[in-house]
Amino acid sequence: MQELLAPGRFIDSNARSIAELAHGVTAGLHDEIDRIVRLYHAVRDSIIYDPYVDVFDQQNYRASSVLATGRGFCIGKSALLAATARVIGVPARVGYADVRNHMTSRRLRERTKSDIFIWHSYTDLYIDGRWVKATPVFDQALCERVGLKPLEFDGRQDSLFHPFDREGRRHMEYLRDRGTFPDVPFETIQADFKIAYPSLVSDGGLKGDFHAEAIASSD
Repeated sequence: MQELLAPGRFIDSNARSIAELAHGVTAGLHDEIDRIVRLYHAVRDSIIYDPYVDVFDQQNYRASSVLATGRGFCIGKSALLAATARVIGVPARVGYADVRNHMTSRRLRERTKSDIFIWHSYTDLYIDGRWVKATPVFDQALCERVGLKPLEFDGRQDSLFHPFDREGRRHMEYLRDRGTFPDVPFETIQADFKIAYPSLVSDGGLKGDFHAEAIASSD
């Protein structure tokens, strides 16, 4: 369990900015669940969800870098939540699954030539003697604009993507569980991404405004 409280290569909980965020967000709170829920909302909503970042740049996987830029995709945001949890003494690791995402931008779907996204990430937190999954990915502003209910987390129940949006359209479907890790398995993810999404390898990400394109695709 000590490994899940210590700083990692990507879950760099020893970074000053991570500690400042964790302590600042949880100031005045003493209950462990209240503190972790506050951190969840901070990461979910203050860091813009953006899959258009360069997924082959390791900085987009490192918690402190994601915090510095204020945007990131699921792997970086989940690493950030894990890092802040470790700062306040909550053991944390990162988990992964392959998913079919029915709510994305048209351009991202065309470029990847698939609606299956491998190595989708969440944070696994050890709270009150048990492991609980939290997914701090789609920020509230994006959810409201595309008609998706923001994913909540109460610190007691697993928080994974809803299968349907507010209009009853299919949203997210889990296909394969890849397990949990004490830190981001960067090299393994990179190798699989190069096979699954070869068109993204040399482009440095798609560039552009994912929020605007996702909204247009949902109309």
